[in-house]
Amino acid sequence: MKGHLHLICSRNSLGQNHLRQQSFRAPLHLSKPHDDEDTLVVNLVTPTAGVFDDDEIDYNIHVEATARLTLTTPSSSRVYRSRNGGTGRVHQHLHVAAGAFLEYYPEPFIPHSGARYHQQNSLHIDEGGSLMFFEWLSPGRVASGESFEYHELRWDTDLWYADQLVARERYSLTPAEDSVSALTMTYPHAHYLGCFITGIEPPIDAIEALNSPDIYIGCGPLIHGGHTIKAVCNGSLAARKTLRALRQLLYTAHQKKPPHLGRFG
Repeated sequence: MKGHLHLICSRNSLGQNHLRQQSFRAPLHLSKPHDDEDTLVVNLVTPTAGVFDDDEIDYNIHVEATARLTLTTPSSSRVYRSRNGGTGRVHQHLHVAAGAFLEYYPEPFIPHSGARYHQQNSLHIDEGGSLMFFEWLSPGRVASGESFEYHELRWDTDLWYADQLVARERYSLTPAEDSVSALTMTYPHAHYLGCFITGIEPPIDAIEALNSPDIYIGCGPLIHGGHTIKAVCNGSLAARKTLRALRQLLYTAHQKKPPHLGRFG
């Protein structure tokens, strides 16, 4: 299946955030957007079960000057066992103009046993643009006895700020080759959280204070602007608690209230 999501978020003549252009194709669909705290909230829905062998999905998200967009998912994303050896692929291209704001806040990504998946993130932020880009990787279907049983996950992320490459991240997780040992030696069912930030000065002391017996978290600056936050959490409850606390801290630093995501829990 070849799917796509193309969005352009703008301010109209009344100063309201709106989707100036939108185009999507299965396996993606959009719920009705709503505006809260001067931010347009768009929920991405996947009417199919998830990503399968050889699926390819392209995201192109543009937030134009002064517009504010929160892109989120109401439920977890899944990639299923590869039955023919093929790899599911997702390409995400995000662009934030000067004076604009984008929050990307997904529910957990759940790789099933035997899954093969490759995600590429290309994040381009103009000088003066603000970004909160969250990621949540679970070990698998832990309640069904699957933890780190996928075949391979590959993640490639490039973050550009003011036309300068400020972060390049590459990792390949293959449990059969012990590449997840750094996670499992911390917690047997470790959840990984990642976040890239630009245009917001994170409260580093408050973020470091989130460390606990169930949470390892750290924050550091990027070259030429921006910060990255990484956390390893002992299970899904600790991960969700950490992500919510982190989101609140960053919005407070941004001197804004977080918009309601339009779901319970």
